[in-house]
Amino acid sequence: MDVSNTPFPVKRALKKLGQDLRDARKRRRIPMRLAAERASISRTTLSKIENGDEGVSLGAYAKLLFVLGMISRLADIADAKFDELGLGLEADSLPKRIRIPRKER
Repeated sequence: MDVSNTPFPVKRALKKLGQDLRDARKRRRIPMRLAAERASISRTTLSKIENGDEGVSLGAYAKLLFVLGMISRLADIADAKFDELGLGLEADSLPKRIRIPRKER
């Protein structure tokens, strides 16, 4: 997989996510072997996740989030209520006036 064209903000976000997941696993005192086993992934894949490797499937991330009790956070990641840009664009396109068609008056 050619990853040389990955934007820096994406790399930085994945690295932070991996570190945060590693910290969450450690706070729960779950060894790598056990976390990987519970998530049905290899230790190598878990290591890649914790290092922010962009080649790991979203499914593997989701399984680890489930093991850590954090899966609900994934479900909300693109929820409209957190989409400030999209909500702003939508608000800008709202009509200035709303008229009732003549037939309904």
